[in-house]
Amino acid sequence: MQGRAAAVQRRPRAEATGRQGREFVNALERGLAVLAAFGRGRERMTLSDVAQMTGLSRGTARRLLLTLSELNYVASDGKLFWLAPKVLNLGQGYLASFGRGEVATAIIKGVSEKLGESCSMAVLDGPDIVYVARVETQRVFSSRIDVGTRLPAHCSSLGRVLLAGLGEAELEAWMARHPLTAWTERTLVDPGKFRARIAEVRRQRYAIIDGELEIGSRSVAVPVLDRSGGTCAALNIGTSSARASLELMRRRFLPVLREASQQIGNATQGW
Repeated sequence: MQGRAAAVQRRPRAEATGRQGREFVNALERGLAVLAAFGRGRERMTLSDVAQMTGLSRGTARRLLLTLSELNYVASDGKLFWLAPKVLNLGQGYLASFGRGEVATAIIKGVSEKLGESCSMAVLDGPDIVYVARVETQRVFSSRIDVGTRLPAHCSSLGRVLLAGLGEAELEAWMARHPLTAWTERTLVDPGKFRARIAEVRRQRYAIIDGELEIGSRSVAVPVLDRSGGTCAALNIGTSSARASLELMRRRFLPVLREASQQIGNATQGW
């Protein structure tokens, strides 16, 4: 999963977006693109690296980096640039709105400890899911998935649940914007079959993925509902085919996940 998690981190291009309007601030868009350029494998970058990642000119990238450095969002040794701790402030309010505080974290940790597997919560963002909470079991090889990691929605259990929470028109619009690409030979890429699978997830209120994102990995996910009954997030357990059969996931993992999902929903009614 290490390569998969890194590969889906898309380049934060900052060229013209086509958005029009007197209120839109292009400079802010470019500054945010500079911040988004940093990530796993790109923790420290030169000015040229940042310019290339964002599609900005070196002069524009330099001015933005120096401004962000002056505001203490970026640090530098004169050659390399990296994110400063202050950027953590930007995500605190969002994560708090998803129950990333003590209650939800304790629930997710309890699931992980009870089942002996990693437990995660994610939301939908364009073609991807974004992890907003995760508790990982201690194993020899880490999945390197943590808060902020992005994975393709169409072939992940979390993504299938989140897509099932969309209306029919919203799902069609999503599919029109985001082609179904194959990550393994098992990835479902036929649009008709994909629609049928999403409809099945809606009926069952859970999704299971077996080797569609990575051969040998399996996961089961359930929706987390807001107070209006809509899907606001998804909760899953990830494992391997060597550790758990599909029957075991349905029989043992699924009830635990559903209980945890209800607890998180009840604890975060303000969503």
